Order: sequence, then C-alpha cells, then structure tokens
Amino acid sequence: MFTIEQRVTSVIPSLVEEAVAAPSMHNAQPWRFVHRSGTRLLSLYGDPYRALPVGDPDHRGLHIGCGAALLNLRVAAAHRGWRAVCELLPDHRDPWRLADITLEEQEEKERPEVAELEASGPAGRRLADLHPAVKLRHTSRFPFSDEPIPSEILGELSAAALLEGARLAVPGVWHTGAVLDLVHDAELFESASDAMRAEIITWTRTGKAGEGPAAEGVPSYAFGPRQHGTTAPVRDFDVPGGSRGGAPAVFEERPQIALLGTETDLSPDWLRAGQAMERVLLQATADGLAASLISQPLEWPELRDLARDPNSTMGYVQMILRLGYGPAGPVTPRRPVTEVLDIV
Repeated sequence: MFTIEQRVTSVIPSLVEEAVAAPSMHNAQPWRFVHRSGTRLLSLYGDPYRALPVGDPDHRGLHIGCGAALLNLRVAAAHRGWRAVCELLPDHRDPWRLADITLEEQEEKERPEVAELEASGPAGRRLADLHPAVKLRHTSRFPFSDEPIPSEILGELSAAALLEGARLAVPGVWHTGAVLDLVHDAELFESASDAMRAEIITWTRTGKAGEGPAAEGVPSYAFGPRQHGTTAPVRDFDVPGGSRGGAPAVFEERPQIALLGTETDLSPDWLRAGQAMERVLLQATADGLAASLISQPLEWPELRDLARDPNSTMGYVQMILRLGYGPAGPVTPRRPVTEVLDIV
C-alpha cells in the first residue's frame, strides 16, 4: 500500500508536464519546479536565467508566465482528483520561490468540490472541467473573423478572471482604438531599440545555425502570416534572416480585445494575473475562441499607463488579450519535464 506521499511523487511529473503547456513571453519558459521527495510539497521557482532584462526588467512578465503554469498545474491536479493548496511567495528571503503547492487527496464524496464550483452556471465550471483545453490552447497569430463574440461568452471570461482575483474588461470603441494605437507606438519604440530587437532575436527560431535550443523560443512557423494593410495587434517576429512564407494576409478590421488587470501592482498581483490569464484562455478555448496575447505596449512604462481607461476602476493593466473566431495556433515546443523538474 503506497503512502499519500509516494502517490504524490508518482503523479508530480505528469502535473508538471501539463503545467508547462502555459504561455510565456517569447516562450522563454521561465519556470522550474522542485519536489521534496517524501512530502506532498511542490515548489514553483522563477528561473532568473530565462528572464528578459530588456522587455521585462522588473520580471512582471516572468511572474505572469509562472502564474499561468501554476493555474495549469491546479487544473491537472483537479483532473486527477487532487486539491492543490497554493501559497504565493512563501519565503520572503527567496523572491524566486514563487509558490508552494501542497497536494491533498479529495475524497470521492467531495467531487465536485464545492470550493471549485465557485458560481452557478457555465462561469462556475470546475478547474477539472478545463483540463481538455490545456493541450488545445495555443497562441494564434493568424487573422480572425469579424464575427462578434456573444456577450454571454464575454461574461464567462470575465467571471473566470474574477475567480482568480483579477478583472477582465472589454473596452469600448474609443478605448480599443487607443490601445491599438499604443501597439503601433510600441512597434516604433521596438524598431528604434537595438537592445529590444536583439533580445527578441535571441528567442526566435528560424532554423539558422547558432540559434538557441529548439525546445524553447518562438519557432518561425508560429510567427503568423505577414500583415496586409492595417497593422494587426500581433508582434512582428520577422527578424532579419527569418522566414515567413506565403502571401500577406488580411487581418480583422476591428480586433476584439480585452484588458486583464489587478487593483495593485506587486509580485503577488502578477502571479494572480497569470493564473487569471490562463483561466480566461482555457475558458476561451473551451468556448471555441482563438486568442493571442498583446504585451508590446505593456513592455514600455511610458505606454503601459496609457493602456488603462482613466474612467475605469481597474488599477493596473497586466495583459491585453486579442480574442475571436479563427484558426487555432500551432503547437510550440516545450522543454522536457526532466529539464524543469528536480526531485530532491
């Protein structure tokens, strides 16, 4: 008869494998996990060697990516009948220790556990119900249709963010236009910054000799098509010497975006924002939506503050999401579990 600690150790690799399906800035995958054998504890650490000093100098994006991985881990645990009890930033002496996760077995009578219902109706679906979307969710940098997203679905996405302590706001026409203008401004800033362009090149994979490992970064097949006409709010990864075949594509005339924000702007908020972002993305995937992330204006302090609607109660914008109906994005590589998990 295996003890609960032995069962935890046996399930940890599969949980981590699904956790790292989360998105991260430039697919840098800035996380590592440590499991202390003989315990029910799994710790999530940020990886400073995968930080982006130019585009993410305060590590806000790193925290958001790690928060997304944490949400995936919670979903994977719930799917297998475990409850993941999380403590954010458990050790003030070690700021890279982002979360401790203790796994507890759920009794059969507890399923579905009341705490995971959290609300009535579709907005209150359990974490376990989002499990199929973990492997189906991929960033799509392809054109979406102009078909409007029903208000009921937008309401579900907003509720998903609230369940994780964040807020998702759908901007009006003027605010949407202002945010898209900020994307254009960010592109100009980026094109004028040799350091920013060099950092992006470091994390793109075009098949040239001397590039980084193929299991990380953004591969050329995920760049999306060239943009024809008005600029779409997707990052241009067409780095010098890169490859992007095919004819230019016409993107949606009126991109549908949503702003994810938190009341304050500290490390715990960034981790909560990452969990909220991933829960929204999984919900969107389950609802048949495609999505991409717009971080460009948020990478420049002088632009980030302008992304917020001054009439809104949202304190700080943490991520901008582009949502719509269109082709799913391709699968992008992930490092193997053996590289991101240490069992000590």
